[in-house]
Amino acid sequence: MTSMQLKTLHYALTDGIATITFDEQGSPVNTMGLQWQDDFSAAVEQVVKDQDAIKGIVLASTKKTFFAGADLKGVMRMTDADAPKVFAEIERIKKNFRTLETLGKPVVSCLNGSALGGGWELALVGHHRIAVNDPKIRFGLPEVTIGLLPGGGGIVKMTRLLGLMGAQPYVLESKLFNPAEARELGLVHELVGSADGLLPAAHAWIELVQGQPDAAKHPWDRKGYRMPGGTPSSPAIANALVVAPAMLKQKTRGLYPAPHATLAAMVEGAQVDFDTAMRIESRYLASLMVNPVAKNMINTFFFNLNAIKSGQSRPGSSAGPGRTERYRPQQVGILGAGMMGAGIAWAQASRGIATVLKDVALDKAEHGKAYSRKLTQARVDKGRMTLHEQQALLQRITPTADVADLQGCDLIIEAVFENRELKAQVTKEAEGMLAAGGFFASNTSTLPISGLAQASSRPGKFVGIHFFSPVDKMKLVEIIRGRQTDDETVARAFDYVLALGKLPIVVNDSRGFYTSRTFGTYVMEGAAMLGEGIPAAVIENAAVQAGMPVGPLAVLDETALSLSVHVLDQTRADFAAEGKTYEATAGELLVERMVKEMKRHGRAAGAGFYDYPKGERKRLWPELKTLFEKRGVEWNVQDIQDRLLYRQSVETARCLAEGVLSSVHDANIGSIFGIGFPGWTGGAMQFIYGQGIDAFEQRCAELAAKYGKGFGLGGDTKAAIRRFTPTY
Repeated sequence: MTSMQLKTLHYALTDGIATITFDEQGSPVNTMGLQWQDDFSAAVEQVVKDQDAIKGIVLASTKKTFFAGADLKGVMRMTDADAPKVFAEIERIKKNFRTLETLGKPVVSCLNGSALGGGWELALVGHHRIAVNDPKIRFGLPEVTIGLLPGGGGIVKMTRLLGLMGAQPYVLESKLFNPAEARELGLVHELVGSADGLLPAAHAWIELVQGQPDAAKHPWDRKGYRMPGGTPSSPAIANALVVAPAMLKQKTRGLYPAPHATLAAMVEGAQVDFDTAMRIESRYLASLMVNPVAKNMINTFFFNLNAIKSGQSRPGSSAGPGRTERYRPQQVGILGAGMMGAGIAWAQASRGIATVLKDVALDKAEHGKAYSRKLTQARVDKGRMTLHEQQALLQRITPTADVADLQGCDLIIEAVFENRELKAQVTKEAEGMLAAGGFFASNTSTLPISGLAQASSRPGKFVGIHFFSPVDKMKLVEIIRGRQTDDETVARAFDYVLALGKLPIVVNDSRGFYTSRTFGTYVMEGAAMLGEGIPAAVIENAAVQAGMPVGPLAVLDETALSLSVHVLDQTRADFAAEGKTYEATAGELLVERMVKEMKRHGRAAGAGFYDYPKGERKRLWPELKTLFEKRGVEWNVQDIQDRLLYRQSVETARCLAEGVLSSVHDANIGSIFGIGFPGWTGGAMQFIYGQGIDAFEQRCAELAAKYGKGFGLGGDTKAAIRRFTPTY
């Protein structure tokens, strides 16, 4: 018997079976850090020395997951100068993989849990792959979603296993799959009922294939191998590849390098031998790993998302006397069965939460429930839901016009019109129906929570829970802590949002909170540019090309110009009540003119910045040219795009400085998932850090000099930017 214990793995040779067991010390998961690379190299060297005594090799894990993948913190520290070193490290890992694969000994991967990214690439080293048949286990290559590509052999091997067309959903679109699905695809060869069955099954297969040389070879290493579906020169494949780059660019707008590099590696690699294909893949990965877009996306879509999901913004999540247990309400009441209330009802019922949906009349409440019927029926029609499941979901929603039906709710959420008096009225009517220990929430998007809590008899148990429309599609939920809201209530609101499968961010109370306040700068900057004489089409197209999902004028139409004016009027009234005068921005004044002078109220009214002819696509209102566009106005696309993106980042930094936000991860996740800030930037704060703080400040000074104080950075804001700088 040979045995070797290293920091990240254990090697043992017993009865002809060489077992490499991954067990990274001090970590809940196995990762491909530099230590692991050294340890894996040592283990592979030992396998080569022992090869005459080896009849099979087993790859296994002691963790709950098989393998988690690359060390992403290391990626965050890389610079352009590191590219050659990165390439060498990738090639070193792949050389070790290849050594095991070509040694002439059958290799078995024992997949006890999830294997994602580099973890799945490690699994693919095995000629035979055995997995625990648990539907919760996930396999796949999510690298493209964080700005990278599967460069540890994932592209080359998946393409050779599934073909160019067959591999695309899993390589280019990062589609994940469970063990049963992997078995169907031929990516896993054997399923067992539990982790205890993995090693016996592995040993049995090794014994079974003794004397069968092809068992110790991957398909592409066997004589007569042909790529499934054909190579890029095959007529059907060639025709598809002609349009693929253009379609991809239309989807990415040229802002995301990873999908383009992935497609290139797939196609180029399919035209050459295996080893050359692997080097091509390595070069593309090395270039992406030092690319700023990858760093932006890794920061936010990996680290920041994990920070949210692990509860870093939740009071009482850390160990200690203040720690609070996770909470799940059994029954939740919703006041108002309009678009938002109906959407919240669906979100709750789809997650098994009993829902009482109240409106002023039963028919309105029934109409709100009908929204869930419409959504579920679409799923039934597509075979994604059974009739039984549909009925069970709908039975969880009780429509009513009687406030007494709210009796015993753990949580009541008001989702009525944005009117302070109306919200106060429904709060007073319903609050008494709460169960002992229950809490009350407002779905307001703009009105300060501390003011709304004045209508509550228990302001400590009053919190903002701001959903985004449409609720069934939007993942973000903004939790707003009022001046008197206690920690327990914030924690319960946080847990409730997680129970819905959504992403909670926590902000402190202020006018517009974080998302509405910041998004308002985007749409009003767009409106201001129109007022300066810049053509509307230029503004809209520049925004979309910068990565925003929709132009600012189109968004104003969708949310209703009249609502923006209502908020403006409410803000003026609130300021007046405090003895102050609100100074409206140029964008706000233009929107006010559109509503009050030109009677253009937005899409719902059939007329806003766009016309909405029946049965036709919307188009910009022709009169915008006459009313606002000015000949001879100088503009350039870069300035327009910078104004739209920088303005939002400046406002986000101000929110950090003022204490509205208390973390960068809330800012980044909130900006991307709540207001559509471009994903390639990593979010509104990562946009600053990705640019470099000094460069950002300089550009803000230039924009402020040309376009006003909205771009100005005060001393407190500059200090906050530096104070919150992430480190890795």
